[in-house]
Amino acid sequence: MRVLVVDDHPMWREGVRADLEREGEFLVVAQAADGTEGVRAARAHRPDLVLLDLSMPGMSGGEAIGRLLVEVPAARVLVLSASGEAPDVLDAVKAGASGYLLKSSTAVELRAAARQVVDGEPVFSPTLAALVLGEFRRVAAGAPTDGRPAGGHDPARLTERETEVLRYVARGYPYRDVADTLVISVRTVQNHVQSIFRKLQVSSRYELMRLALERGLDQDRAHPPPG
Repeated sequence: MRVLVVDDHPMWREGVRADLEREGEFLVVAQAADGTEGVRAARAHRPDLVLLDLSMPGMSGGEAIGRLLVEVPAARVLVLSASGEAPDVLDAVKAGASGYLLKSSTAVELRAAARQVVDGEPVFSPTLAALVLGEFRRVAAGAPTDGRPAGGHDPARLTERETEVLRYVARGYPYRDVADTLVISVRTVQNHVQSIFRKLQVSSRYELMRLALERGLDQDRAHPPPG
């Protein structure tokens, strides 16, 4: 997997590169010291994943994320920041980041998060996951509550297994944990999620989580946490 690392500290960039490339699964194809350089590097190297710090000279982290995704729409952005402040996390998510880790994360956690983000799963440090889910709940609380998703699509169209998968996705669990709990393959979980996307006419896991949260599916006690 091709990676672009954007951070204004050269030693930190080198450390991240070494951690990512240690097991041969990732290749850091470019590094950049700020958002402007990052956008140029993304245009030139077309990475699968961009690891991005939020606090850099020049353009804001949110603007950098937006411009990077314009240049390479298929890329995923994983923020790696020292800040765990709510405004920073939520701004990054709203700008299009697929995940947010604190710089205190271990190399093992970084590689695992990078893997999941490239596979299309949102990833957050444990303390930040609750923050993001809380924001979804806050938004959902102000949304229409007529029992139908945005756009008028009826969740009854989902199969029983799709509804099970949706319940776990709503609580932010990785696909691998969902697969282990339901005794199915990760690929099958991904196929169910794609089918749910199509039926409910949503385009991201974030929208899916919001729709499920509107219905309280994230708190269904009949479906205990994976593991």
